[in-house]
Amino acid sequence: MAKLTYVKPERIRLKSHPEYDERWLEDRIADDPSILELGDLLLKDRQRNQPRAGRLDLLLQDPDATRRYEVEVQLGATDEAHIIRTLEYWDLERKRYPQYEHTAVLVAEDITSRFLNVIGLFNGFIPLIAIQLSALRIGDSITLSIAKVLDETRLGLVEDDEEVQPVADRAYWEERAGKPMLAVIDELFALLRKLDSSLEPNYTKPYVGIAQDGRRSTDIIFRPHKSVIHVAVRLEKTEETTAELETSGLDVGDYDLKPGRYRFRLAKGDLEKHRELLSRTFRKALEI
Repeated sequence: MAKLTYVKPERIRLKSHPEYDERWLEDRIADDPSILELGDLLLKDRQRNQPRAGRLDLLLQDPDATRRYEVEVQLGATDEAHIIRTLEYWDLERKRYPQYEHTAVLVAEDITSRFLNVIGLFNGFIPLIAIQLSALRIGDSITLSIAKVLDETRLGLVEDDEEVQPVADRAYWEERAGKPMLAVIDELFALLRKLDSSLEPNYTKPYVGIAQDGRRSTDIIFRPHKSVIHVAVRLEKTEETTAELETSGLDVGDYDLKPGRYRFRLAKGDLEKHRELLSRTFRKALEI
């Protein structure tokens, strides 16, 4: 193997550079959103008009989940106006599209300790990520270095805190997702009851979970929509389970590391096609 040669990079200040400006930086992120290290995201929109509030630089979306990222880019150091604008655009988008989870993302060349402390006050109450971005010259090339200086802090998943869950019932989900998809939920619980006859639906506003002899569990949760059901199964990630799900033909999302869950979507007809696989997966999650 050839020995690598150390090359000291030279930092380029984009704010004062005549060629590599904010538009150039937005182009790089739009072309490859993965450089922000937020996952395999898709570009939904850029320079998105906001009612009476200017334009959102970039709107990114997780293709495997109902999560969107409102991204604001600033060259140079952060300031009060940019922080306020980031939060304002996040708030407008979440109010316009409440069916999605929304995260505000602030990207800047310099995030000083003063403003890091300020935006840290919001974290936990507002889903906010701060990314410090540096442009580096190496020889005749330019690259970008990313450092996530403030990650989103969640005060606890609602689904894991049974005490604070808003109460719902079957009628709530029939109105939200429609009777056909609730019929699929019924079939899923019929399958679950073959594994354990004591399992019943636990209806909450965020999801439909399971209850066993009065004890509520989030090992398996369902989020019904009009044409699809999002399923999350708490299960240790293994090569065997991953391969089985990914080669099954199911619409499988990324493994969610924080709660430790496999995620996939069920459309109409998927239950019949994958009944045996679902039964095996549910059995593992329930440790039956």
